[in-house]
Amino acid sequence: EVQLVESGGGLVQAGGSLRLSCAASGFSFDDYAIGWFRQAPGKEREGVSCISSRRRGSTYYADSVKGRFTISSDNAKNTVYLQMNSLKPEDTAVYYCARGLCLDNNYLPFGSWGQGTQVTVSS
Repeated sequence: EVQLVESGGGLVQAGGSLRLSCAASGFSFDDYAIGWFRQAPGKEREGVSCISSRRRGSTYYADSVKGRFTISSDNAKNTVYLQMNSLKPEDTAVYYCARGLCLDNNYLPFGSWGQGTQVTVSS
């Protein structure tokens, strides 16, 4: 059974940092690009970032987070991380991780994802 479990969210003041984790199981982790998307109330789902499969050599970032967020992977632990710095109130959302298509200009999740982790940034 494919499982992706997100964790690491919380409440932080604007300018603060959080590191999200995505623990994956039930599939061949190395064979899939993994990414993060977020969903805020009343807003469309937004693909935030992704990292390519295998050697994890390519990444994508949405313009809204570029320069502030960094995605990384520990293939030995089947875990993908999202380091979020200089957080802004508009980053407030539930963050999910999923397998997907990691393109040069977009991230398209597919398959299943977990319950997500809430990130709340206060001003």
